Amino acid sequence: MAPLRIVVLGLSITSSWGNGHATNFRGLLRALTERGHDVLFLERDVPWYAEHRDLPEPPFGRTRLYGSLDELRDDSAADVRDADVVVVGSYVPDGIEVGRWATATATGVTAFYDIDTPVTLAALERGECEYLVPGLIPRFDLYLSFTGGPVLRRLEEVLGAPRARAFHCLVDPDGYAPVDTPARWDLGYLGTYSPDRQPVLDRLLLQPARQLPSARFTVAGPQYPESVAWPANVERIQHLPPAAHREFYGAQRFTLNVTRADMVAAGWSPSVRLFEAAACGVPIVSDWWEGLDHFFRPGTEILVAADAGDVLRILDEVDDERRASIAAAARERVLAQHTAEHRAAELEAHVAPLLRAGRP
Repeated sequence: MAPLRIVVLGLSITSSWGNGHATNFRGLLRALTERGHDVLFLERDVPWYAEHRDLPEPPFGRTRLYGSLDELRDDSAADVRDADVVVVGSYVPDGIEVGRWATATATGVTAFYDIDTPVTLAALERGECEYLVPGLIPRFDLYLSFTGGPVLRRLEEVLGAPRARAFHCLVDPDGYAPVDTPARWDLGYLGTYSPDRQPVLDRLLLQPARQLPSARFTVAGPQYPESVAWPANVERIQHLPPAAHREFYGAQRFTLNVTRADMVAAGWSPSVRLFEAAACGVPIVSDWWEGLDHFFRPGTEILVAADAGDVLRILDEVDDERRASIAAAARERVLAQHTAEHRAAELEAHVAPLLRAGRP
């Protein structure tokens, strides 16, 4: 494909604090840039990310911060108008107005990139989505959905998306790979606090920790309330920048994946942490959701747990040889299907027919 001019308006690429969007955008933009495209990322300059920037100047493409909608319109209208592809992400501040402006200004292909599809759809049903409204969806040429499966039909047939396509999260193999480090924890978890995830985290990590005081556990991520009663053998890490993820995963015998309630209900929603952990060669213990077996084979590429008893049996019965086999199989699957390079190629494939035909 000939080089494209691509503009992405996303939540954040400079800060991974409290969000999984940043690592996703970093991998995708790096891959697009390496494939010869001219990529500009536009990010709202907000205090909570300004205080926690772990990549203030991304070394791929261009990044421009803007302080307000007026500044965005004044400084970036020409870029959006002249771009071959304009992508607006979920959770962008003032996202509804940004989406309306972007679709009205762009002359190329427009896409809404939803890294939170089930959460978005639930918020739309309640009339509480702050970054998207139903009337905006048909204005985008593409709806790139974090979630696949039946949700894609709903996006097209009920919400009017012209083309809904599965566009799952990704992993950047340059940053996520096995590392030879001594095991510090028997089971760990990496994720920002979420009220709907907390009961599952309690069931699959905190309860096993209480029942197995000789074992070592860890939970890394911000925004956990002081009311959480952490067992003495659970080590807390407030924030872990992406540069430290590899060592963190490598120091675990098993790592836990916990899925948000809306994503469990929708199914077909693999988190970025799932792919990152697999790429780092650590065996994953996950809660179950419809479609999980499409991404990993239970028992051979991933282990599924419903309660504390399942976790305790895994910690006790899965020996080192089987751990290594499961981890290697999951890593092979991810590297074959879910890297940044795969997503960059998928984006090209999605926009190519629209560019050839002219923007509809």
